Amino acid sequence: MPDEVDRIVADWRRERPDLAVEPLEVFSRVTRLARHLDRARRVAFATHDLETWEFDVLSALRRAGSPYELSPGALVTATLVTSGTMTNRIDRLEGRGLVERHRSPDDRRGVVVRLTASGLTRVDDALTDLLAREARMLESLDAHHRPDLAALLRTLSAQFEDLPHD
Repeated sequence: MPDEVDRIVADWRRERPDLAVEPLEVFSRVTRLARHLDRARRVAFATHDLETWEFDVLSALRRAGSPYELSPGALVTATLVTSGTMTNRIDRLEGRGLVERHRSPDDRRGVVVRLTASGLTRVDDALTDLLAREARMLESLDAHHRPDLAALLRTLSAQFEDLPHD
């Protein structure tokens, strides 16, 4: 069944037959899916009183495993933001009672950021909600095709893995 991207591609083929418009068939759909995914994520996080960036920081800490702590530098690496931005984010999350700073056990001059009990509950609840929403988004795709799609997307995105992040 044709979709909006099929119509756009047909129009471009008619108007610019000199161009190979096949990339639009993939990337226009990826862009549209990304918009839907972004909306679903924002709703899932807002349901749990979180912004997307807050979930990113909290989930990085959660994935670190017990005691759910990382250095600010490790959080910068995990979330691809500047150290100044991360300091601001940690301050805001600490003000909300979702994280706390502690002296690093490995470096007396350093600190680690640790999830509070409230932060742990909040990120776990938001993740559960997010995964349910994302699972519903995948329902139209047969389960046996999902690993193939994941593999294809991994191959396509691998070319960007070693690029510097802004």
